[in-house]
Amino acid sequence: MAITPEQVKNLRERTGAGIMDCKRALEACEGDLARAIEHLREQGIARAARREARTTAAGIVESYVHAGGKIGVLVEVNCETDFVARTPEFQAFAHDVAMQVAAQHPHYLGREDVPPEVREKELEIYRTQSRLEGKAEKILDRIAQGKLEKYFQEFCLLEQPFIRDPDKTIEALGKELAGKTGEHIRIRRFARFQLGEAEE
Repeated sequence: MAITPEQVKNLRERTGAGIMDCKRALEACEGDLARAIEHLREQGIARAARREARTTAAGIVESYVHAGGKIGVLVEVNCETDFVARTPEFQAFAHDVAMQVAAQHPHYLGREDVPPEVREKELEIYRTQSRLEGKAEKILDRIAQGKLEKYFQEFCLLEQPFIRDPDKTIEALGKELAGKTGEHIRIRRFARFQLGEAEE
């Protein structure tokens, strides 16, 4: 059956997917909008994963101020097109990330951003703690590595449980959005300011 431009436009507005992706989905689903949306969602994560190497030059800088002006956050979240950047879903995601930073105070974006000297210092602290608890020397490294994983979950934004749904990490939340939009979604950077916070 012939797919009309109006059908493509409607699906694009509902999903944020590309024009050709919308047209193909509608053709595959014989013009059924609900099935086409589901089809795009099913295909989305795989398509977004293939696009991870593509440029994410579009997006927004989201701000969030909390606790009567005592905590402020700026977050840059990127995507591939201005069209997706303007969607309510993308903007809600950026807002949620800013709220997460305000509430959970991550120190790093991902585990790869943790400096090697910080990792080693943490590992040494965990080894010393376990040694003082009387743990056997041969298992100290394994215990320390396990505690380092918990450190990443606490201080790396992408690995933190989402404050509104602790069963999902921030990274998983971003992948869900990538699945809906068909674009690579990336949290590029963030800054958190707290009134009266001591200078490092």
